[in-house]
Amino acid sequence: MKIAFVTSECVPYVKTGGLADVAGSLPKALVKKGCDVKVFLPFYDSIDPKTHELQIAIELLDLAVQIGSKTVKFNVWYGKLPGSKAEVYFIDCPVYYHRGSVYTNDANEDERFILLQHAVLLILQHYHWAPDILHCNDWQTALLPAYLKVLYNWDQLFHNTATLFSIHNIAYQGRFPPDSAFQAGLSVNDTYPGGPLESNASFSFLKAGIVYSDVISTVSQTYAHEIQTPAYGAGMEGPLASRVSDLFGILNGIDDEDWNPRKDRLIKYRFSEKSLYNKKKNKQALLGRTHLSFDEQIPVLGIVSRLTKQKGLDLLLPVFDEMMQLPLQIVALGSGDAKLEHFFQQAAASYPDKFEASIGFNNELAHQITAGADMFLMPSLYEPCGLNQMYSLNYGTVPIVRKTGGLADTVRDVHEFPTKGNGFTFDDPTPEALYSTIWRANAVFADKKIWRDIMKRGMAEDFSWRGSAKQYVELYKKAKARHNALK
Repeated sequence: MKIAFVTSECVPYVKTGGLADVAGSLPKALVKKGCDVKVFLPFYDSIDPKTHELQIAIELLDLAVQIGSKTVKFNVWYGKLPGSKAEVYFIDCPVYYHRGSVYTNDANEDERFILLQHAVLLILQHYHWAPDILHCNDWQTALLPAYLKVLYNWDQLFHNTATLFSIHNIAYQGRFPPDSAFQAGLSVNDTYPGGPLESNASFSFLKAGIVYSDVISTVSQTYAHEIQTPAYGAGMEGPLASRVSDLFGILNGIDDEDWNPRKDRLIKYRFSEKSLYNKKKNKQALLGRTHLSFDEQIPVLGIVSRLTKQKGLDLLLPVFDEMMQLPLQIVALGSGDAKLEHFFQQAAASYPDKFEASIGFNNELAHQITAGADMFLMPSLYEPCGLNQMYSLNYGTVPIVRKTGGLADTVRDVHEFPTKGNGFTFDDPTPEALYSTIWRANAVFADKKIWRDIMKRGMAEDFSWRGSAKQYVELYKKAKARHNALK
């Protein structure tokens, strides 16, 4: 099966969030399932062609795309996804992609991703490569299903190409003024209230993907249900209701080469469920790089997170002083909201023997916190999938999470499921619920036998891409069947 995988970011080239991890891992897993995969993304100025052994495609120099009344030219770089036969193609147009950041608030942000999507189809046309599936991801690629059905329906190359649109976070919808539809080559007339391209009086890339794709997926089963409700649908629950039979949830996998305590080169002591004494050594090593002292009887609670409202860390503020009276230590890593950054810094100053904060992102420290902490905190208000809870389970670090999205699909509360529980969960997004759950976890930690059993259950889980890739192949078949039925 031929898969064209289109994304705005991809590990190891560029990353702002979980989409990059998916784009860097799922194609590799699909290749192992026998698929022929080509990945497409912009050539941002942060991507070094020498580092990634990329070459410029001489046969694709100065290709041209029409964006509204403008003709925009671009070039193409290509290479291989590390550790895979999957090919990667980069759309090179400095005027759009050399801006110092992946996403911007610039007035022509829409044009940046209009270019990406047209460019993908032009490259496929040039190579006469007809994908079975065009796999689109989030709003930046959501016009592609509409393009195939409206603008490129004349081209027999794509006659048998089905589309899958994956929603990684429905809160980001790519909404622009209605005349942006003209820039995209689509009809402004379709931005009428309730129209296929309209949302809140704007032209919505994401809605186009929902309306025109053959099949829609999102990154966990619970999130697939949640986004059909007003509480989580961000205004798209109505359009999704009309596609409910075509909406599926597939849990993201994790890269179990990179995030594997048995192989991890970023931690001091590698370990498995049979050598948990080395996990204790990692705890000692983690605390050794902080101001905190090691005590085997005191649990370390790890936090590795973007500091945004979505992540629910604001819930800590009202109960923080009370929580600091518990026998625990916290090691936190993150950046984002200035208020939360300040809170973390003040917490470290107020409780220097119990709280350590690092502001920013440090991949090595993220691995060391995941390996060395006893518990891992993710109190998200919503979480489409989440990866850190799966990383922590893999490392025997017991997650404390709010029961939402992919967190609900991966973490089972030890009190609700005494023989199968692998973590601690709570429902209500309140400081009181968060505090009581941390208190429960702290109490259970005192019983080392029960705690080891919980750790081992988590480490026995398989969160690799193998199972998820198999589900995607089945979903591709569903998309093909639906496409063929509607031809």
